[in-house]
Amino acid sequence: MGGAANCPSVMNILFGYIILTVFLVLVCMEPNQVEARVEPPYPPDYELKALHEIAAELGKKDWNFSENPCNNKSSWFTPPPTHGSQAINNSTVTCNCSFTNGECHIEVIYLAGQDLDGVLPPSLSKLLYIKTVILHRNYLKGIIPREWAALKLETLSVAMNHITGPIPGYLGNITTLKYLSLENNQFSGTIPPEFGRLVNLENLTLNANYLTGKFPLSLANLSNLKELRISSNNFTGKIPDIFRSWKQLEKLEIQASGFEGPIPSSLALLHNLVELRISDLPGEGSKFPNLKNMKNMYRLMLRSCNISGTIPDYIWELSGLQILDLSFNKLEGNISDSESLTKAQYMYLTKNSLAGHIPEWMSIRDSRYQIDLSYNNFSESHQSLSCRENLNLFQSFSGGKNLGPDNCLKSLPCSKDWYSVNINCGGGATTINGVNYEADEDLGGRAKYVPLKETWETSSTGLFWDTTPTSMDFIARNVSVLRTNNSELYTRARLSPLSLTYYFRCLANGNYTVTLHFAEIVIRDNRSYQSLGRRIFDVYVQEKLELKDFNIKNEEKGVDKAAIRKFKTVVRNKTLTIRFHWAGKGTTAIPRRGTYGPLISAISVDSDHRPRVLNAWEKNLKVVVGAVVSVLCLVLVILGILWWKGYFQPKPSREQVLRGLDLQTGFFTFIQMKAATNNFDPANKIGEGGFGAVYKGVLLDGTIIAIKKLSSKSRQGDREFLNELGMISGLQHPNVVRLYGCCVEGTQLLLDMNTWKIIALHMLYSALVLQQKGNLMELVDPRLVTEFNEEEAIRMAKVALLCTNSSPALRPTMSEVVNMLEGRALVPKLIMDPSIFADESRFGALKDQFNQMQSRKGSEITTITQSSIYSSSTAWSGSSSTSVQHP
Repeated sequence: MGGAANCPSVMNILFGYIILTVFLVLVCMEPNQVEARVEPPYPPDYELKALHEIAAELGKKDWNFSENPCNNKSSWFTPPPTHGSQAINNSTVTCNCSFTNGECHIEVIYLAGQDLDGVLPPSLSKLLYIKTVILHRNYLKGIIPREWAALKLETLSVAMNHITGPIPGYLGNITTLKYLSLENNQFSGTIPPEFGRLVNLENLTLNANYLTGKFPLSLANLSNLKELRISSNNFTGKIPDIFRSWKQLEKLEIQASGFEGPIPSSLALLHNLVELRISDLPGEGSKFPNLKNMKNMYRLMLRSCNISGTIPDYIWELSGLQILDLSFNKLEGNISDSESLTKAQYMYLTKNSLAGHIPEWMSIRDSRYQIDLSYNNFSESHQSLSCRENLNLFQSFSGGKNLGPDNCLKSLPCSKDWYSVNINCGGGATTINGVNYEADEDLGGRAKYVPLKETWETSSTGLFWDTTPTSMDFIARNVSVLRTNNSELYTRARLSPLSLTYYFRCLANGNYTVTLHFAEIVIRDNRSYQSLGRRIFDVYVQEKLELKDFNIKNEEKGVDKAAIRKFKTVVRNKTLTIRFHWAGKGTTAIPRRGTYGPLISAISVDSDHRPRVLNAWEKNLKVVVGAVVSVLCLVLVILGILWWKGYFQPKPSREQVLRGLDLQTGFFTFIQMKAATNNFDPANKIGEGGFGAVYKGVLLDGTIIAIKKLSSKSRQGDREFLNELGMISGLQHPNVVRLYGCCVEGTQLLLDMNTWKIIALHMLYSALVLQQKGNLMELVDPRLVTEFNEEEAIRMAKVALLCTNSSPALRPTMSEVVNMLEGRALVPKLIMDPSIFADESRFGALKDQFNQMQSRKGSEITTITQSSIYSSSTAWSGSSSTSVQHP
């Protein structure tokens, strides 16, 4: 009983503990946690009814009206992403339940990335407390409803939809607007001047539409404007000079807007700018704008603005600058060497005329920094800069036309001339219809040029703005099944945010066909916001603009389809350049921000006169034929040389050769020679030389002659014989007997000299006699009279006698002869053989005969001689000269 009686008390104690625990938990909880457990009231019925209508107009089908739209649960609320970035897909309705009467009213409708396929809902005007409407990244059509003009909206975004027509002026009635984004639609016409009434507007974004006309001056009233973006439109005229009214402006974007330059000077008044983007301004150029007071500049782009002059030094001193893009201008001068320089992470000075050396501070930046100096005129002073992955120096150095790139390629010499190159851009190696496409899987970079191949390289320039950089930014991958042949070429593609250059080298010069393969594999072609993108870019081949404002999707009426374009070009200096360039046109945020710029799937470069590829049998045949032809050519060359040297010409006879020479001699028969010498009787032999014997002979007319007969054992050949004839026949002197002629029959070679050697010997002996008697002067031609030096004549005669001494030991040396002739040495007395003078009488007879011959006229002697010779030989050629040849 007692135990039973105690049970209720135990239960009471346990119950007390439970109540105490719950109380303590409630006390320890935060007040907002307690309040979170309080279920908010539903919005008024008229708002619920309006939500039903709005859902129907938008095509929103997943709202659950059995739940309270204000409880931030289920289909009415999308939790924010944990990483803090803005989610593309969002479906949120937010209520304000802080009204004093305890009611909740809908303030925010945020429907992004829902692919809603309806219209902008007019019923939105029934939500009287609505302040924020965000409907971007859908497929909504139609126009902005007039009913919205009555709302007290502060934020309105219908960006990235399919809205057409002009921007309605009644939007200017929503004077409470602070944020208005109409970008990435198909709005046309002009900006309504009524926008000048939006005096509270802080952000106006009109990018990527088809707006035209001039910028309304009424927008100068927007004194609270902090952000203005009007890129990729078709405005006309010059950039309006109304910046002085927007002194609170922090971000200004005017890329490819259609406006012309120059940049207004009033831009200098925008001291609060942190981001400035102006690009692709045609028309009049200008000097570098005054940005000196913009100390907080964070991102600066002045690209393709026709800016000339030098870069101001203060640009390099902007400590907060993270992105600097001054590419595609006409900037000159040097880059500052100052030590207190910008720490910009991305720097683009591409395609200017910058000169001087590349400063050292650029060479010490690590891989976190990207610097592009391509297409400039720097002096090549820092070789270590040539091949860095974060420093693009493609064609950045001076040197004439500079057709080739920098020193990076010095390590890749051309092994041969190439006639074809095929590249699968962004993809792996593959073979299509027997054509091998090389892989191009390098991840690329924001300022990258590092050559790795012999025949081609890429240069990538640019940064995808408004996105977080990743390693896969420069290679696109298809997001659906490709509906095209040869899909291997279009599965991946190479991308670029600004400029992509394929540089081909080692090509054979000549005419080529360039084939470019495109396929849009990122932007879609369905009833989705992902189909609303417009990729527009230009294509240059050998710096010639071949495709302007090229839109792959429009060209092929869809996506995932191959667009193939062929171009004819000429390769000179073995190089070819294909450049893809984004000029700021088209959309930049569909399907995601950073979706823009050139896209290329594959490239083929083929020579129009490409040598045919031979198979194995043809190659072997070619080798054999080449070898045979080479041997035949060698033989022909050898034969030609031999023929040129006369080895194959018929050899003329001796007589033909002699008769062809102007020897001024006659020809005798061998019979005449035998008769004159009594058949070469040894008794008539008067001497013998190295080449044969000399015989005394008498012609039929009584003329005494000496005949030299060439011995068969002699070393003298035809050439020596002819030389001897030529030399003897050419000698002409009144005191020297002449050559009468020769005999050439078979192997017989003979020279006929008139009293040759006999008279010569007699003359020598006569001189010895005269010297003994002291009458050497009688050796001198009497016709000279006094026209000579008697002392020199006597000295010469004495020296001659010394040189002809019968004893070789008594003959003087040549140096002694020279000294004696020049008078530096006395001529020694001649020692003579006394027996010589016994025959003095015969020399007198010879002298008388010689004097008698000299007294006759030369023509008479020639006539008699020719007459006597003609009687003996029919082959005669006469001469009036006299000559003699030593044996």
